[in-house]
Amino acid sequence: MLEGTKINTPSQMSSIFDIAKDTVLFLLLSCYYILESLFWTLVPNILRPMKSLKDDVVLVTGGGGGVGKQLAIKLARLGAKVVLWDINKEALEKICTAIKDEGYEIASYVVDLADRDSVYKTAERVKAEIGKVDVLINNAGVVFGETLLELNDNAIETTYKVNILSHYWTVKAFLPEMINSGKGHIVTVGSVAGLLGTYRCTDYSATKFATVGFHESLFTELRAHGHNTIHATLVCPYYINTGMFDGVTPRLMPMLEPDYVAETMIDSIRKNEVNCVMPGSVRYLLPLKCLLPAKMCWDLMHRVMKGPQSMMELKRKPKVA
Repeated sequence: MLEGTKINTPSQMSSIFDIAKDTVLFLLLSCYYILESLFWTLVPNILRPMKSLKDDVVLVTGGGGGVGKQLAIKLARLGAKVVLWDINKEALEKICTAIKDEGYEIASYVVDLADRDSVYKTAERVKAEIGKVDVLINNAGVVFGETLLELNDNAIETTYKVNILSHYWTVKAFLPEMINSGKGHIVTVGSVAGLLGTYRCTDYSATKFATVGFHESLFTELRAHGHNTIHATLVCPYYINTGMFDGVTPRLMPMLEPDYVAETMIDSIRKNEVNCVMPGSVRYLLPLKCLLPAKMCWDLMHRVMKGPQSMMELKRKPKVA
């Protein structure tokens, strides 16, 4: 699908004039982009143009609880046709009943995201029973919270299957119809742990780093092939108070609440933002890991932020057989 559009590659013998021309144009456009970004940063959401999600089919993985549950409620209230995927049938039934009681439309499917065939088969059911998916939110995630030598192999494989490989299967299932219709939005839920390695998260952090690369590469492919109306948003939140990191008490800032995270995600989707980091202040701290000496970074993490110490309090998860 993406390969169908040719890319005009520059000649290997590009002249100095062409390079200079492109550089000057880039600098001029950069001034515009920076001013535009500053302007929209200062404008409150209530005054910003926000796209409507009314009657759009929005599919949320991991929709049975936590942030997924809050997304379902808020999206339904915006008039979207919400489709929830989760492995927990009881949780799905509970949230669907609550939303239907409010008078909104919702559908749900029990899916094991660690099973590729199950993902593809359920995707075909959604397309046949609901229709084309307009917004895909890959929200599902798991964490086991063990150090590398304590993690068993099945837990590592499960983390990779749910946290990143499932993104490939869902996007491959729904992206072609988005391209054909010229409308779509893919939301990749990563984590701040995917921007900064975290203690007891060698599997979780690695998969979240992978979501960042997945999003950036997918965004590049869509833009390079001219699919500018297919939007991609990467969401990287700090610790969220959903029970996933139960027992952890961050030192410098409290955990984010699911309601806030869901609201911020939806605002970001409606603004067609490419990146959404929560809280926003974290964006200004992350470059330090590349700019500061490694010993200084470790001392900041260990002595000031006490990141490893707080993660040592994480309550252990059930073992995977």
